[in-house]
Amino acid sequence: MASTAHRALRLLSLLGSRGVWPLRELAGRLGVSGRTVRRDLEVLRGLGYPVTSVRGPDGGYRLGSGGGVPLVFDREQALAVAVALQTAPGSVSGLREDAERALETVRSAVPGVLREAMESVRVTRLRNHWEFPAPPIDPDALTAVGVAVRRRRVLVVEVLRADGSRACPGDGDFVAARAFEPQHLVVWAGRWYLVGCEPGGGGWRVLRVDRVLARPTTAGFVAREVPGGDLARFVMGSPDRGDSPARWQCSGSARVALPAGVVARWAPGGSVVAHLAAGRGRLGVGGGGWAGGAGILATFDAEVDQVRPVELVRACRVVARRYGALAEEG
Repeated sequence: MASTAHRALRLLSLLGSRGVWPLRELAGRLGVSGRTVRRDLEVLRGLGYPVTSVRGPDGGYRLGSGGGVPLVFDREQALAVAVALQTAPGSVSGLREDAERALETVRSAVPGVLREAMESVRVTRLRNHWEFPAPPIDPDALTAVGVAVRRRRVLVVEVLRADGSRACPGDGDFVAARAFEPQHLVVWAGRWYLVGCEPGGGGWRVLRVDRVLARPTTAGFVAREVPGGDLARFVMGSPDRGDSPARWQCSGSARVALPAGVVARWAPGGSVVAHLAAGRGRLGVGGGGWAGGAGILATFDAEVDQVRPVELVRACRVVARRYGALAEEG
C-alpha cells in the first residue's frame, strides 16, 4: 500500500510538472507497466483530480484546469524547494524575507511526511567575502528585463554611473539611451547581468542590471549566439561590464601570462579581466589588504608582470619572502 501511495504521489507530481504525458513515458518514469499507470490514473480520478485524456499522435494524459488541485511534491522535490528557498541569493530587494515566507507557506501546504523532509534541512547563511555582491535590485526592474529576455523584446537602456546616479546632457560622461536586444539574464557571484547587443547583432555588451534604467518596447528581435559561443566566458571576460573595484580598500592590477578567458574563469567573482594580445590577460585584484591581492595573483600558475600600484608590488615581495623562508626550512 505504501508503494502504491508513493507511486500515485509521484504520478500526480509528474502530471503537474508539464502539459501532456504519453502513457509510455509515464510508465518509464515510474518503472511500471502501462496497465498499472492506467489503474493509478483511475485512482487519482476517484480522488477528484481532473486527469484528462488527449487523443492523437501527440496524445497522452494531463491534468485538466480547475478541480482545486493542491500543491503536489514528492519527497525529493520538497527537499529541493526547502534548500533552494533557504539559499536564495540576497541580490534582489526583499527576496530573502519573501523566500522565508514562501518556505513557510509551502511547509504548511504539504503533508506531514513531506513537511518533515523539508524541516530536516535548516540552513544558516554565512557571508562569503569573495563574492563582492552588488546592491540589491528592485524586483520590478528585474522582472522587466527578465520578461524582455523571455519574450525577445527590445529594451531602451540608459547606463547609470557607478554610484547609481544619472548623467545629464552636457556632462562629460553622458551617454544617450539606446536600443538593446537582451539575449540573456545572468547571475554570477551575487550580481545580475544583462547580456545582449544592439539591433542587427552589433555592439555586444554585458550590463549590470543594477546600473541600467530599462524601458520595455513592443519591438521583437531574433535570438543570437554570444561571440565565441561560451556565455560564461563572455561575461567573465568582458572588461566593460561595470564591475569596478573602487570600493575595495586596496585595489590594483597585473598582467598574467594566461588567456583572459582562463583568468576570468578562476578569478574571484566581480573581478575585472581585460583581453590582451599573445594569450595574456590583465586582472584587477583587490581586497581588505595588499597581501590579499598578492595572494590572488599567486593562485595562477603563470608568470605575472606589469604589477600596479607599487603597494601591490611590495606586497608580492613580502609574500615571496615568506614562502622563500618556508622553502629554506624544508
